[in-house]
Amino acid sequence: MTQTFTVTTPIYYVNGAPHIGHAYTSIAADVMARFKRLDGYDVFFLTGTDEHGQKVEQAAAAGVDPQTFTDGISADFRAMSDAMGVSYDDWIRTTEERHKVSCAELWRRIVKNGDIYLGHYEGWYAIRDEAFYDEDELKKQPDGSFIAPSGAPVEWVREPSYFFRLSAFQDRLLKLYEEHPEFIAPSSRRSEVTSFVKGGLRDLSVSRTTFNWGIPVPDAPGHVMYVWMDALTNYITACGFPDANAPRTKYWPADVHFVGKDIIRFHAVYWPAFLMAAGVPLPKRVTSNGWWLMDGEKMSKSIGNVVEPRKLAEIFGLDQIRYFLLREKPFGADGSLSHAAIISRINVELSNDLGNLAQRSLSLIARNCGGVLPARGAPTEEDSVLLASASALPDLVRANIDRQTFHDGLEEIWKVIRSANGYIDRQAPWALNKTGKVRMGDVLRVLVDTIRVVATLLQPFMPGSMARMLDQLGVSPDARTFAMLTTPLTDGQTLPPPQGVFPRYVEPSA
Repeated sequence: MTQTFTVTTPIYYVNGAPHIGHAYTSIAADVMARFKRLDGYDVFFLTGTDEHGQKVEQAAAAGVDPQTFTDGISADFRAMSDAMGVSYDDWIRTTEERHKVSCAELWRRIVKNGDIYLGHYEGWYAIRDEAFYDEDELKKQPDGSFIAPSGAPVEWVREPSYFFRLSAFQDRLLKLYEEHPEFIAPSSRRSEVTSFVKGGLRDLSVSRTTFNWGIPVPDAPGHVMYVWMDALTNYITACGFPDANAPRTKYWPADVHFVGKDIIRFHAVYWPAFLMAAGVPLPKRVTSNGWWLMDGEKMSKSIGNVVEPRKLAEIFGLDQIRYFLLREKPFGADGSLSHAAIISRINVELSNDLGNLAQRSLSLIARNCGGVLPARGAPTEEDSVLLASASALPDLVRANIDRQTFHDGLEEIWKVIRSANGYIDRQAPWALNKTGKVRMGDVLRVLVDTIRVVATLLQPFMPGSMARMLDQLGVSPDARTFAMLTTPLTDGQTLPPPQGVFPRYVEPSA
């Protein structure tokens, strides 16, 4: 039986338009999903939108009902995902009936196990974050008001509420983190979450009565579920919960939840505790990405520097932006996005390093070999060194993908690309055309075999561009999986005329 692999993005909150942060998380998850498919896994890739809560009810208050409001924003998020090449298998919305059924069943199981009780909530609440905060987490402002760690304003609320016995899961969560250090990534986030849990967990308010836009609490008129309990449940909803016979049950537990670092607490503390309480298996890993800054400044609507990902793709090219986002900085760290940095990556690495390598090699085959792929000759020591580095790439890149160290995986690929450029310069096949045509053919075949490995492994990052490159290398569409890299290309096949894949980016004149 084919091994399954489940990867999810967070479901995106529909109180505003999609931006580069949403695209970044989705593209990272997409790279992992595509990589695992090419590596022979049966992949389930989930994304979607989170559509309940007080923020949505307030945002929709200006003339449209909440459902109509969420329909429009959810469609925009889906259009963004499609435009950025995100190959999801399911798009979930928390307003769907299947999700309401799933949430109600999870709630009932937790109640049955004695971990939800009725009380009243009194404390500080940030509507923008849909989160409660202890007073020692707040920052006092000059005017005497308080704000949350996120900068969101908070207000004091008191209302009837159901509580989840989060405090009862402190030791079990710490044991989880200790026995499974891979559960939270990167390690800096694991330390942050562990410290938070060691500081003591208080029971969590998991219902609200002051607004209506949410999933009703079973058997409790007037109460709607805490938006995070609702939202997190989406992951098991899409896997068929609570139907034990649903076809997608094989995809749970998830292998990786991709989330932004601002929501790591919800995914690494609340979510496993909910699942423990309901007797549902836990996901295997929660991996969090950092933020993008624009020219060193945090993006903000008020500043006007929020980046629209589709616009970037229109300007620079979709694959170029996908590559830049995962190449420019470590996945878990913050990084700065600028047009100058994007152009540098395009022109230096994509156009010069990879594009020029492929174009030079294939053009020499077209000119000097009649467009026919040369046979492999007896390798020299230098041939063997380059071919061995290419053969080692799949395992090196696979290990980095599994750790979500995408930029390191790309660097491993670029080491081989740089080595291949050094090889072609030293071997000078254009000169060998006059002094040793057989050796020229050997060199060009080594280059084609090396570029084939590189292009195959880069497919998850730049699917359209690498499809064009593999076409030119004579690799048939059914031979582009990682397993097929051990099957040599057919000697003597006619290759299509070479065409540049990565043109240099030139700033338009003013």
